[in-house]
Amino acid sequence: MAFAAASTPFSLSSMVPTHRRTFRHVSVPRVINASLSPDVSPLLRAAHHTVDSYVKSGMVIGLGSGEASDMVIRYLGQQLRSGSLQNVVGVPMSARSASEAAKYGIPLEYFRDDNQVIDFAFHDADAVEEGSLIAVIGRRRSSQEDDYILKQKASESIVKAADEAVFMIKEEQYKASLEGSIPVLVQSLNWLAIAEEIDDLYLGDAEVWRRASVGDAGPLGGDFPIVTSDGHNILDVIFTTPIPSLANVAESLETIDGVVDHGLVIKTRCSVVIAGETEVRTVTLQTSTVEGDV
Repeated sequence: MAFAAASTPFSLSSMVPTHRRTFRHVSVPRVINASLSPDVSPLLRAAHHTVDSYVKSGMVIGLGSGEASDMVIRYLGQQLRSGSLQNVVGVPMSARSASEAAKYGIPLEYFRDDNQVIDFAFHDADAVEEGSLIAVIGRRRSSQEDDYILKQKASESIVKAADEAVFMIKEEQYKASLEGSIPVLVQSLNWLAIAEEIDDLYLGDAEVWRRASVGDAGPLGGDFPIVTSDGHNILDVIFTTPIPSLANVAESLETIDGVVDHGLVIKTRCSVVIAGETEVRTVTLQTSTVEGDV
């Protein structure tokens, strides 16, 4: 996208946050649900593992969206019908997850505010940064039905409000120095000025495209850009080089006036359930924060 160049280009690795998150993660390399055939899909194993390992009777659970989340909802409904789990209530993150939950008999309540008690949440992620476990959600898909995560800002709020969260991914989606796009929710009235500022910030490292509601309409989003129910546009910041630190990207985006939200989820208590071809493994993050300059 042709924007004016900044006088001082931003380096992805140059920003040092004033709060340092120190990470301790534990990988459990072989956790397979014994009741499942080896022939079932890796994501189905991951979905069953998520329910069996994290969901307890009496919980309020944030219901994510995506292929693996659909499988979790289906299996959770089966467990409720069989009596293996009782008194579980779901908080849907999208119309899709609400529909799936209703289909499989999961009682629902709807998200009200950040003070709502949510014991656990699960969600598909587009990618997860190794080490930090920062998740990328809301990337553009071939089908626009999956733009839910930024169209409905409550989706990310539910993940953040939960006492504990799990992101489900395939093996190739978990790595350091991720590439690809970061979706950013912006005010539509001055979206072009915001896009120019983001483009200047990552000069040479990323391109900025406004997401279209139909097909590929070019950097400006064509005649029919996506407009959320709150009147916002979605910008896709497409990184053309590996990203050294998603935390730095999140911090820099949050300094820009007009940025409403972005698709980077930084969760203190979270785990990643990674679906490999022959095994399911979990990586769990525990963090501590050191105040001051580092």
